[in-house]
Amino acid sequence: MRLNADFSQRVVIRPEDYEWVDSPMPGVERMMLDRIGDEVARATSLVRYAPDSTFSRHVHGGGEEFLVLDGEFGDEHASYPKGTYVRNPIGTAHSPRVGPAGCVIFVKLQQFEKEDQAQFAVDTAGAEFQPGAADGIEILRLHEYGTERVVLIRWAPNTAFEQHRHKRGEEVFVIDGAFYDEDGAYPAGTWIRSPHGSEHAPCTRDEGALAYVKVGHLPR
Repeated sequence: MRLNADFSQRVVIRPEDYEWVDSPMPGVERMMLDRIGDEVARATSLVRYAPDSTFSRHVHGGGEEFLVLDGEFGDEHASYPKGTYVRNPIGTAHSPRVGPAGCVIFVKLQQFEKEDQAQFAVDTAGAEFQPGAADGIEILRLHEYGTERVVLIRWAPNTAFEQHRHKRGEEVFVIDGAFYDEDGAYPAGTWIRSPHGSEHAPCTRDEGALAYVKVGHLPR
């Protein structure tokens, strides 16, 4: 399968575009955002677990990165409530399981550099954000390796950021609120992948925004 596999193209998927499909495991559904491969794939997805569902034990052949958007995710190592960001590098393994509330995660698979071996979890709900590059913007730094940088960005209402260019691309998942730019509006649940060399001038309105942002990881 090749889905949104041309990284030179901008992609925007909003909640009204979602098409959930069953995974091989009962009670587990996916909303595929981009994908290169079949069941084992370089993939970016939303994964929705029904209450009390499980997924078979698997090895992360290319690494796994996820953010818990709703409910609580768990495995044999720990439980990860809403807002937890987790990195499992190449060669790690686990057996996911979910409690009576179910959960939804934003997950990226097979996208780690071989030498990027940091394994950790961050409870972002209780973490302290730092001042960002403009008034009204706060940043929680999650991970950096090579040119790749992963952060959460919290925008106050009615905040604007200057026009800027995305060197080696930018990927955004809007967690809460909404943000805007000259091309449109992006409510909670929107995923945007912008290629190397693209640019925009983002802003928020009355609702503000919270977003997962990854930069510096896409092909030139």
